[in-house]
Formats: sequence, structure tokens, C-alpha cells
Amino acid sequence: MVVAGIDIGSVCTKTVLLDDNLRIVSFSILRSGSLFEGAAENSLNEALRLSGLNRGDIAYTIATGYGRVKVPFADAQITEITCHARGAHSVFPEARTVIDIGGQDSKAISLGQEGHVSSFVMNDKCAAGTGRFLEVMAGVLEVDLEEMAGMSLHSKEQLEISSMCTVFAETEVVSLLANGCQRADIAQGLYLAVARRITGMVGQVGLRERVAMTGGVAKNAGVVRALQGKLGTTLLISDEPQIAGALGAAIIASQRCCIDSDGS
Repeated sequence: MVVAGIDIGSVCTKTVLLDDNLRIVSFSILRSGSLFEGAAENSLNEALRLSGLNRGDIAYTIATGYGRVKVPFADAQITEITCHARGAHSVFPEARTVIDIGGQDSKAISLGQEGHVSSFVMNDKCAAGTGRFLEVMAGVLEVDLEEMAGMSLHSKEQLEISSMCTVFAETEVVSLLANGCQRADIAQGLYLAVARRITGMVGQVGLRERVAMTGGVAKNAGVVRALQGKLGTTLLISDEPQIAGALGAAIIASQRCCIDSDGS
């Protein structure tokens, strides 16, 4: 029995295929583009190609994420809060707080003993502190995201980026560059600004150890380092943090498939 979890994010769509022992058979990460239904199809087809399976081998599919209602072939849709919680808990059972920073939203989730959601706060109204925010800032600094993270290691002066609005922050960074500020210091200032915002969100649900981080921004060493400093803890990050939502969806799909097959 193989099940699928598909997480259709605003920037990337992720698919995870699980076998009946909840082992990952394959996964894919593709850009979402503007058509979510097509993104889901493409992501699933890529995961199938990597696994050597075909569509008929999938017993149950759950869609989650920003575009979950745009997947007509899914058997069910589940919110990304539930799926990220379940995915993070499956990898790190000890986690009691989950921070997810994606392309255009961020979440702080508090977990109970079994990985169920106790409370959460979500920012999905603007791109402040998200992957898109960092992409724009890297563009202003004329570097890629990986180079920006490495650059911040050489910061010698702490700069304060006062605005988290992407438009205003872009103007602020341009002004700092015009005033001769070093790009390394600006990069570090941006990461600290993101860390302050996320720490505030975590404070709303209550910081409980340990803390797992999911989402594409968990791959950004500069953000991770700044967050760990602000929170005063070492973050739990999997080898592929971007698929946590799709993994959680696939786990739920497996559970539902088992219930259906039992006829209960």
C-alpha cells in the first residue's frame, strides 16, 4: 500500500509517497507556478517517476497547503497546521514547538504529547519574514540566498532593520547601501529582524522545548543561527525540512486508508 501527501505551497509544491511501514518511498519538490492543480499533478508525477510506481499504486491521497482545494484527485484536504505538526512530530517526537517558515507565510505551533496541535499562530497576510522576503532582500544585495547566509558570518557591526514590510525593508536596505554600510552587516541585520518577528510569534503560543523548524527557510543557515540566538535553544531540523507538510499529509492518508480498508 502506497499513500501520497501533497503540500501545495504558494512557492513550491511538495509530494511525499509512503509505504505501509510509513517509510518514505520518494519525494519531490517543484515550483508551484500560477496553476496549483498543474503543480500538484507535476509534483505527484515526479515522485512517481522517482519511485518507479504509477498512479494506480496509490491507495489514498491527502492534499494540504495553500492550494489544497485545487487538487481534484485528492481523497481529502487537511490544513497545513495539522500536517506540519504531524510531519514534524513523526521525525522529532520530542518536539513541543514547531516553527514553519515557508515562501509566503510563517507559523508557530504548540504540540501536545502525541503531536496534536494545542495552539498556533499564523502570519499569512504579508510576506514579512518569509522566504519571499529573503529572496527580495538578496536581490537588493545582488547575491543569491546561499551567498547571503555565508556573507552574514562576516558581520562586524550590528545593524537594526526596523521594517519587516517587504517594500519598506527594501527601501531601507537600499538606503543602508547608499550610506556605505557593509552587505555582511545588512544581511545579518535582516536575519535578526526575521528572528525577532518569529520569536514574537513563538511567544504567543508559548515556547516549549524542544523546538523543531520546518519549511524551506529552515535551509537558510543565517536565519537558523539568528533564531537559535534569539530563542536560546538549538533547533531540530531534518535533512529535508521542506517536505514536513507533505509528510504529515501522507501519514494521515495512511491512517485513513487503514480505517477504510478495515471497513470501520
